[in-house]
Amino acid sequence: MAKKTLDVNVDYVSRVEGHGNIVVEADGEQVKNVRFEVTEPPRFFEAMLRGRPFEEAPLITSRICGICSNGHTLAAISALENALGVTPSDQTTLLRQLLLHGETIQSHVLHAYFLVAPDFFGVDSAIRLVETKPDVVKRALRLKKLGNDICETIGGRAVHQVAAVVGGFSKLPDALELRELRRRLDEATDDMDATIELFAGLDLPDFERETEYLSLKAQGRYAFFGDLILSSRGDITPVRHYKEKVKERVVDHSSAKHVSTDAASFMVGALARYNNGRQNLSDGAKTAAEKLHLDGLVHNPYANTLAQIVETVHCMDDSRRLLSQLLDNGLSKDVPLVEAKEGRGIGAVEVPRGTLYHEYGIDREGRITEANLIIPTGQNLANLEDDMWELAPRVLPQGTDKAELAMEMLVRAYDPCISCSTHVIDVRQAGTAPLRPLRREEEAL
Repeated sequence: MAKKTLDVNVDYVSRVEGHGNIVVEADGEQVKNVRFEVTEPPRFFEAMLRGRPFEEAPLITSRICGICSNGHTLAAISALENALGVTPSDQTTLLRQLLLHGETIQSHVLHAYFLVAPDFFGVDSAIRLVETKPDVVKRALRLKKLGNDICETIGGRAVHQVAAVVGGFSKLPDALELRELRRRLDEATDDMDATIELFAGLDLPDFERETEYLSLKAQGRYAFFGDLILSSRGDITPVRHYKEKVKERVVDHSSAKHVSTDAASFMVGALARYNNGRQNLSDGAKTAAEKLHLDGLVHNPYANTLAQIVETVHCMDDSRRLLSQLLDNGLSKDVPLVEAKEGRGIGAVEVPRGTLYHEYGIDREGRITEANLIIPTGQNLANLEDDMWELAPRVLPQGTDKAELAMEMLVRAYDPCISCSTHVIDVRQAGTAPLRPLRREEEAL
């Protein structure tokens, strides 16, 4: 009897940002090939930054993503301040932490409720949930709006903020706005309790694969900012040496580069941060982790969504602390004059999907000479494919429909922002070779 060939081909995975395809080819019970194809065109952001005044980098790079726009702004500012020798004030540091918390809240709620939850409720989109579970949808919208409003209050806009600049903030919120945010965060406790109860009742796919997890490290706190890269295997790398740990390479089947350490692929994002820093979570977030059955080092990638719920609780708890500290200290205008000078700087920020790196070279006139951006989704792609290789033989015997769903759910669990990750093209000057992706052997030259 001939072997049964069962292939999985999912063009344009739904409920993720951007376009990606799942391809699994099998011969009988043997999996021959697995690919996650990123089909988005390259974005050219690194090229368009060259020659621009350094002050424009945060504004330009925030347009890479409409979900993590503030994270790109803060990573760019951090890199530029590093290059220019600028040290932000304590007030600026608190406001930036609060701005990033707001973005993390809105992004995690969006992913958990609107992109992941439909799979567990047997519907193909969150729109169907409006009919069957309107209270759940309203709760999600309230929480997402709270995150957006934190960003708007601190940054001037919910998306593509305008207040955070190199050296400080061009506009500050007033005390009444900060008190209102603190009141709304207190009011949202019931919504978060209901969120934890809802997701604690979901039956995640039973799948584990030992993985290395990378995230930023900060002394004594759950790190969204930091100067060190922590591995779940115990080693620590200074952010200034990130290229020694985080190594990009071109693959033929994707317009986004893959990234690995010397050892293997790795994962970044909420689950990585949870695994590396769970001891520094707020008390409320630790309680949420217990209710969500997260215990110790977690190797199930589907649990990334549960880690996002835990982080949402932490961000809300920490936002209350930050708001109280800002109100107690009082706000004062703090935008120092930043003079242009030649330099190079690297900044790293934990955005919702993982560690984001920005690196810039600046000339004496303050113009950007070179830029390198490494996006969380790009770092996760190789690890996602490694997970798919191990998952495929387990789910293919269940039939095409179930196998496709399991694979799509795995991709969605990573919360990929596919458009942001596509910066693979080698941009050459006019008159040289045509623009095209570098092949692996060319990249090594």
